[in-house]
This record gives sequence, C-alpha cells and structure tokens, in this order.
Amino acid sequence: MAPPPSGSPIELTTLEILHDKGILSDAEYKSAIRDLSETAGTHAPHEGTVVMGKWATTLYGFVDIDSIWDSTRSLNDLPGAPGIARPQSAAGGLAGENSRFQFGARNSRIGFRMKAPEFGGGVRASAQLEMDFLGTQLPVGNGQPYFGSEAAYFTNPTFRIRHMNFKLETPVVDIMMGQYWQLFGWQPLFQPNTVELQGVPGELYARTPQLRISKTVKAYPITLELAIAAVRAVQRDNGFPDGEGGIRLSVDSWTGVQTIGQTGTQISPLSIAATGLVRRVSVNSFVAPKTTTELNVSALAVDAFVPVVPGTKENMQNSLSIHGEFTTGYGDADMFTGQTGGITFPSVGTPAATFNADIDPGIVGYDAGGGLHGIQWTTFLAGLQYYLPGCDGKAWITGNYSHIQSANIGDYAAVLGNGTKASIYKGYDWFDAMVFVRPVAPVLFGLEYANFNTLYVDQIHAINHRVQLSGFYVF
Repeated sequence: MAPPPSGSPIELTTLEILHDKGILSDAEYKSAIRDLSETAGTHAPHEGTVVMGKWATTLYGFVDIDSIWDSTRSLNDLPGAPGIARPQSAAGGLAGENSRFQFGARNSRIGFRMKAPEFGGGVRASAQLEMDFLGTQLPVGNGQPYFGSEAAYFTNPTFRIRHMNFKLETPVVDIMMGQYWQLFGWQPLFQPNTVELQGVPGELYARTPQLRISKTVKAYPITLELAIAAVRAVQRDNGFPDGEGGIRLSVDSWTGVQTIGQTGTQISPLSIAATGLVRRVSVNSFVAPKTTTELNVSALAVDAFVPVVPGTKENMQNSLSIHGEFTTGYGDADMFTGQTGGITFPSVGTPAATFNADIDPGIVGYDAGGGLHGIQWTTFLAGLQYYLPGCDGKAWITGNYSHIQSANIGDYAAVLGNGTKASIYKGYDWFDAMVFVRPVAPVLFGLEYANFNTLYVDQIHAINHRVQLSGFYVF
C-alpha cells in the first residue's frame, strides 16, 4: 500500500499492518478481529483502516446478490419460519400450487468500527456501526392502501441499523451498551453457515438494544466467559427489561474452520455455551374486570461447536466441524425470525375485531377463560461444514437441519376467534445442503437447496422447495 503524503496526519492502512507496527496492541487487534469476523472472516486483518494518531476507523462489509426460486408463493427473500402455503387439496389456495422467483440485493451490508487510543491500565474503547437494507417495509400486495409495490420492495429497500453500540474493555470487566446480538444463544458464535438470508427456521437470530457486562478468564488452553445483560423487553409496557445470562467454555488448542452466516470464515476453538432468558409480560385481559395480567416466562439454550477434523489458518483443507443448538422455553418466539406459529389474538366485540393485547403475537396465548399462558417452543438445529482437500479453504460443502415444535400452541388455536387449526402450525422441519466456492479472495459464490416443511395443528403438512444462488463481494 502506498505511503501517505509527507507530513500527512492521516494514514490509510490495514488492521494487520497496524498490529505489526505495534500501533495496535495484541488485545486491541484481537478485539477488532472478533468484532469483524462475522462479516469479514479471514479477510478481517486486511480491512481498510483510516488512522489519525492512534484513533482508527475501519470500513467493512459485503455486496450480496441473491437469486431465489421457491416451489410455492410462501416466502420472501428472507424466509424466517412462516407457515408454508397449503395446497388447494388441503384447504389452501393458489399460493400453495404455484412457484415464485426473487432477485435482490437487500442483504448487502456496510459497517464501521471505530477505536480510541488505549488508555493506561489496558482500558480500550471502541464503537461499531453496522447497517444493511433489510429494514421494515410495506408488505407487497394489491387492493389495500398500505400495500407497497414489488418494485419498491426490491429496488428501494429500507436502510436500517444492524449493530449500533460502544464497548469499554477493562482488566476487570467489559461493558457494552447499544444494539447488538442477543446474549441468549451466545450469538453469533454458533450460527450456521448457509446461503440463505438468516435467520433460518429454528435458529436463534435476534439483535436488540441492551446493557451487557462480561468477564473473560484465560488459562491456556481454556477460556471461560461469563456474561449478564439487561435487554430491551419484548413488551415495553411492563416496566421491566428482559434478563439474560450465560457461560461459555472454549478449548483454544482444539480448532477448526468455521463459517458463520455466509461470509464469516474463521478459525474457531471447540466451545460450548449455556444461556438463559427471563422476562415478565403485562398483557391486557379481555374478560371483566378490565385489567392487566402479569406472567413470568423463561427459556434455556445450549450451543456447541466441535471441530472433528482440525483446521488452522495455515491449513484449512480437509477440516470437518459440527455445530448444534437446542432451546426450550416459553414466550421466546421473538428470538427467532418469523416464528409466531401463525397464532393471533382473540376476536371480540360486535362487529368482531382483533383484541389489543399490547404485545407482539406468538409470545403468549389466551385460554377460553381468559387465562394467559406463554407459548411453548422447543427447537433443535445442527449442521456440518467440510472444507475440501486441495482447495486451501476456498471450497467447502455445508448441510444443516432444524426442527421446531410447540407443546401447547394448539390449545389456544381457536379461542374466541383466535384462528383456526388450518392456519396455526405446531411443528416445522427445515434442511439445506450447499456448496461454497471462493475463486478469488474477495468473491464468494454459494448454491443451495433447502426444504421447508410445516406441520399444522390439523396434522396437514405443507412443503416448499427452495433453490438459491448467491454471490458476495467482501470488502
């Protein structure tokens, strides 16, 4: 890289060069790489960085172009876990009998990481601003004034906050404030590698504003991490934030190649994490006397990443790793993408109108007597990644499988017009298989087949087949 003009106070360089020159300490360098690895992976050390004195700003991100074919008209480019359209033979309509093709760039991402000079005693301050184009938009459709057009949805997508936070790392504890991954599931360290826009069915995938305090204890080859967080509540009208906590153990001498999301290829240690979520909701009652009903709900997640055949930065080929995630609990549907089960709130009054429960759907349900209950969910997600021999980490194959089930959603499926068994699902199975190829350093291609299988409360299955080809330019 060309040197800056003589006497210029500003330098354009990379994180790796700054570390090699001693401008970034080992701790500062590792912190920066960790923040960027989800998006940039092994490219993170080479990210372009503007330096003024010991202040530095790093630009990173990727351009993502997706082409997607679905066998039904059930899914957007970002699928989540909606109910697949039923065929006409099972009380469905045309959506379950016809295919859909989508072409878009909404998943493209841009981010900035800023750091201040390291203070005395090893105190480090940094901030992260990361955005993409998957923001809330009008639903696509016809016949209603609030519907948007397909052209606007794909060609004029909404720019949104993905991460927006600052971090203060000290020898005692680390403090993070702002929007970042939920601690529940220790995201994103155990997220699957898939061509699809995440989150996929049954995957913990959520970001939110929070205050997090964590502590890392290193005793090579073991690293132990502890964290607690006060998190934006699932319902703002209850007076309490959600609480999350967790513990993560890693074996730093046992490593494998892992790709998080689509582009985050990196070397990761064997690790296992257990996290928990507790929350209180205060929901409007629809039976006399009119009041609010409080309910405490909780959930547990266990995650693991296990290198079966080791891999290192110098030798990625023939590396095989597996990962898994298990969750169970009540009232945690918002931790997943689009996982409401199709349930809504009761219809009451004359003429009938949907009751305002003052909470998002899918978290709680009412019984016939007006009693409030958390919707129960159990999920399982597992996957493997194999990096082909002779390709130096530039080609690999991946497969994933997930299962979702609810033990009680059917109990609230038809309460006071709360929906029918034909629209509410209690089970979901999803799997995919794909190949990734990186022909040159910044460019990545991925080709995937995925299968979405919804089990409705009335025992009807509805299936969607998806084929997706995506291309990425990582910068």
